[in-house]
Amino acid sequence: MKKELTKKAAKMLLNGATLLSEPCPYCKGVRVMKEGHALCINCGREPEKKDIPVERSLDSTTPPIKKALQKKMEILSKELENENDHEKQQNILKTINLLLETIEKIKDKQ
Repeated sequence: MKKELTKKAAKMLLNGATLLSEPCPYCKGVRVMKEGHALCINCGREPEKKDIPVERSLDSTTPPIKKALQKKMEILSKELENENDHEKQQNILKTINLLLETIEKIKDKQ
């Protein structure tokens, strides 16, 4: 199976895919990304797709910082949908991850 994965990854690279700097979250193998889909050359798995939690109800009791972070999250989510450059997608995802961590920290302090 590894040989098949290697051939598939090589074909993806020849067709414009890029190697990712982040290793596979399952086996720490090398991953190749094409059109938003990352393939691990070692185990063949793709990370689970997770919905980005965005709380829609922003009432007057929601702290202003949390409102600002959630609005930024919505903007970045729309940017990610429209972005085709894989490097820019990775940067947007990293920023979203940092925003999620910050929102969680705010929740913990409340």
